[in-house]
Amino acid sequence: MQDFFEFSLGARVLYQIGLASELGQVISNALPQRRAFIVADKGVVQAGLLEPIKAGIDPVEIVGVFDDVPANSSVAKVAEAAAQARAAGADLLIAVGGGSPIDTAKGVRIVLTLGGSIPDYEGYNVIETPLSPLVAIPTTAGTGSEVTPIAVILDEAEHRKISIVSRYVTPDLAILDPMMTRTLPPRLTAATGMDALSHAIETYVSTENNPFSDSLALAAIDMIATHLRDAVHDGDNIEARSQLLIAAAMAGIACGNSLFGVVHALSHAVGGKFPVHHGTANAIFLPPAMRFNSEVAPERYVRIARAMGVNVGGRNNAEVIADGIAAVRTLTADCGLPTRLRDVGVPREALPELAELAAVEPAIFNNPRPATPEELLAMLEEVW
Repeated sequence: MQDFFEFSLGARVLYQIGLASELGQVISNALPQRRAFIVADKGVVQAGLLEPIKAGIDPVEIVGVFDDVPANSSVAKVAEAAAQARAAGADLLIAVGGGSPIDTAKGVRIVLTLGGSIPDYEGYNVIETPLSPLVAIPTTAGTGSEVTPIAVILDEAEHRKISIVSRYVTPDLAILDPMMTRTLPPRLTAATGMDALSHAIETYVSTENNPFSDSLALAAIDMIATHLRDAVHDGDNIEARSQLLIAAAMAGIACGNSLFGVVHALSHAVGGKFPVHHGTANAIFLPPAMRFNSEVAPERYVRIARAMGVNVGGRNNAEVIADGIAAVRTLTADCGLPTRLRDVGVPREALPELAELAAVEPAIFNNPRPATPEELLAMLEEVW
């Protein structure tokens, strides 16, 4: 444990089945703003997930909807959405969706408040002033973006992902309503669930870990390992959906305080070059990263294995850690996700460049073990 640590709770979190249909009253009890601009994606709209929000939005007024958010939030789409929100006279943003719409809305609030373009704010604590208010309603149990001080946005011109970290980026309100995740298809339920698992595991072994983030991360690992299969194979299982939604937020709070590691460095490098779902990439990279890091943090990976349901009694660390890694692989396979980069369209000849990109990705700086480009390439080769 560190000699000194800081822990911030960030967003106010409200949980209730059906709470999204009471959004207007929730907002009016918490914020003075009344002119709302919604940021979503077309999948959210097509699934009818804006309807309960619109039905229960009074006394708040919806002044515009931007639903053209891509799978990976982008600099161009942030600028487009911000221009529309400004023209509509919005004083409040509502993000509805997974990590991409929420990160897009985070980008929009930055541009609306401070002007300029998203690349201007890349880095840690570049933003040091409060931003336009934001309410986040996740429709996936994955990124935890609804509670994090982090926005990850694709710079299409540079073919890389920009990370913006500031406590002012954190949404003001996070509305956790499992009914908003009920229509999520099995493949996306699986990928977003593995995204949340990667947050919890990386946070627990981060160089910035602390007792508060540790407790949230371990609880999230246990909840995801217990409930993800049920949610994937029975989307109407509201108990499983609820547990995953809460676990994703818990992992998000944890990683917002203790940050990421090599898994996210590799995933961001891949996601900047290829249209690979972030959660799927994280699932692919978790096993080699766990093996790599376990050499310097064996006790922590034993504890992760226990949270994954592995029997640790009377066994040596190496066996327990191997079973913990196997448990992650089995969960990935049971949920129908690919386990190789070749299966998601990443060509082998791209691996050296991806290793070089991952080596300078900000997420890698809190990994418990330094990783050279050669070691990163070995991990990429392992799962190609």
